[in-house]
Amino acid sequence: MTDSEGGGRRAVFLDAGSLAQSAMDMTPLEDPSLAWEFYDTTSVDALRERIAEAGIVVTNKVVLDQAAITAAEQVRLICVAATGTNNVDLAEARDRGITVCNVPGYTTPSVVEHVFALLLSLMRHLPDYHRAVQSGRWQGSAHFSFIDFPIHELHGKVMGIVGYGELGRAVGQVAEAFGMRVMVAERTGSEARPGREPLSEVLRHADVLTLHCPLTDETRGLIGAKELQLMKRGAVLINTARGGIVDELALLEALRSHHLGGAGVDVLTQEPPVDNPLLSQGVPNLIVTPHIAWASRESRRRLVNELAANIQAYLQDKPRNVVA
Repeated sequence: MTDSEGGGRRAVFLDAGSLAQSAMDMTPLEDPSLAWEFYDTTSVDALRERIAEAGIVVTNKVVLDQAAITAAEQVRLICVAATGTNNVDLAEARDRGITVCNVPGYTTPSVVEHVFALLLSLMRHLPDYHRAVQSGRWQGSAHFSFIDFPIHELHGKVMGIVGYGELGRAVGQVAEAFGMRVMVAERTGSEARPGREPLSEVLRHADVLTLHCPLTDETRGLIGAKELQLMKRGAVLINTARGGIVDELALLEALRSHHLGGAGVDVLTQEPPVDNPLLSQGVPNLIVTPHIAWASRESRRRLVNELAANIQAYLQDKPRNVVA
């Protein structure tokens, strides 16, 4: 990429704050040939000005749609600081000859651990027991062991997995290590494959359902009232994928009616949330975390290193992790 091609090798990170940039080592991105500008976040109004003269644009969640890409005349490389690329108009990038790279696989250990952190907390009612101790209920108990909430083991339970890419497979391996039996849901509309079961069968048999599929037109609302009612009474739902995959009102009702035994949710339909039903007070055995399954320090360090590797590979005319 020459200076004329790359806007003087100007590089911008539009939402570095999404990585908690101030607490991260960003030096892997440093290159004497690049003039970096880091922004905590970028509004729609500020976007065009910030990318107008840039040759390299890095975005995590800032949307680069057709209008933005068309206006960015100098851009030759877009690096998505994530695996998903739904925030970039890939077709427009291809038409403009812009290379788009992503970062696959960096979150796997972090997300897998978060899945089981949520699951174990729900199965053993850890938040309830913590509150009981803090309120003095254990201290006032007549017995050494204060057993006021049901405690369940993972061993012998059925883990249903929707979305069997790298994340789904890794979750399945840990589930088996806990002594669980894994059932994998076939993609809706796909031909049957060995080792896969129709979603309806997985829903009927799973003690735990965990979601690891992308949010697409096919998966939006995939788990609604009908699907939740197919699940066993007392089953647990874990969603670390995308909020739009689950009908949140239906999930709220399934929890309040005690049809589901619990839910661990790291993602919501709108983020940050506004008036989300799952944030209502008093929802039984629900844990909501603020989209942090991916965000271990180690995971973010891998992300920065992979972004740097993507940029260096492009500068050497050997682009990697290319999605457009």
